[in-house]
Amino acid sequence: MRVLVTGAAGFIGYHVCRQLLNRGDEVFGVDSLNSYYDPRLKRDRLANLVNQKSFRFAHLDLTHDSATSTLQNAGPFDATIHLAAQAGVRYSQEAPRSYTASNIVGFINVLEASRGIKNHHLIFGSSSSVYGECRVIPVQETVDTTRPVSLYAATKMAGELMAYSYAAQYGLQVTALRFFTVYGPWGRPDMAIFKFTEAILNNRPVELFAGGTLRRDFTFVDDTVQGILAAVDRPPADRDDGYRVYNLGRGTPVTVNELLEQLEVCLNRRAIRRVVPFQSGDVSVTYADIHAAQNDIGYQPSVSLADGLQRFVEWYQRYYLNAELPLKHSA
Repeated sequence: MRVLVTGAAGFIGYHVCRQLLNRGDEVFGVDSLNSYYDPRLKRDRLANLVNQKSFRFAHLDLTHDSATSTLQNAGPFDATIHLAAQAGVRYSQEAPRSYTASNIVGFINVLEASRGIKNHHLIFGSSSSVYGECRVIPVQETVDTTRPVSLYAATKMAGELMAYSYAAQYGLQVTALRFFTVYGPWGRPDMAIFKFTEAILNNRPVELFAGGTLRRDFTFVDDTVQGILAAVDRPPADRDDGYRVYNLGRGTPVTVNELLEQLEVCLNRRAIRRVVPFQSGDVSVTYADIHAAQNDIGYQPSVSLADGLQRFVEWYQRYYLNAELPLKHSA
């Protein structure tokens, strides 16, 4: 299979590329390598991919007008996995235009590049943020998603609507995957687990929004990638009208306080805690109902929070501290 992966140097995109290559697929990766967080981390992820013979890479900003033709000229592809996006709920309050550019304009260029390919399957990353402050948990894919509480969530929901319109108009096969707090080795520095680890190791306070009472459905990256590849291999059936959406979470939320306690065990250090107020744009709980993905595509998360955190800590210590620790798992 020949697969286009956007956001190939990003956290999830990197792991997706690795697994595609490991199973023998040909991968064409694109990424803008922007500076939302340290580009060195993105370049180092990319360095683990570029020497593989079945991997090709293009440095490409999908928001540029020429992006559609660039992708079309590189194809055709059997499937597109669109993971390039501007992430982060809180940053959307500081730089709203970067979200409309990346998550809407950039996605339109990908949709345009995909719609002319016969029997093409587009898989793209959405977010649990589209559910907003949902009153009924665990959340199913069928609940109302018209009340986003952050611009980030609004742009991800807009992406789902745009993709649906392309499936309806042009016969494009589309699978939307709503990710729930993905973490693991090579993760993003703006995520809580990364920030907490850095703070603990440097004896700085860990900021706990709403006193650490927020609950999150933390999902290890290998489980998320398993779900993505399972979706790739099972395009929408006729009953889906060419479009479907799945939650990819673990289905077992924990409080941020519980997460921090487990991280302290992994690091063998106590955190300095600082309570800060609930932040606008946040939600109190994310909790995925994953039955649809389990039944339809064989999604089966298997990594516990304790095991996943240990894998992250081992990678962090090796990558940032040059610690001579044997990694129990590839990363």
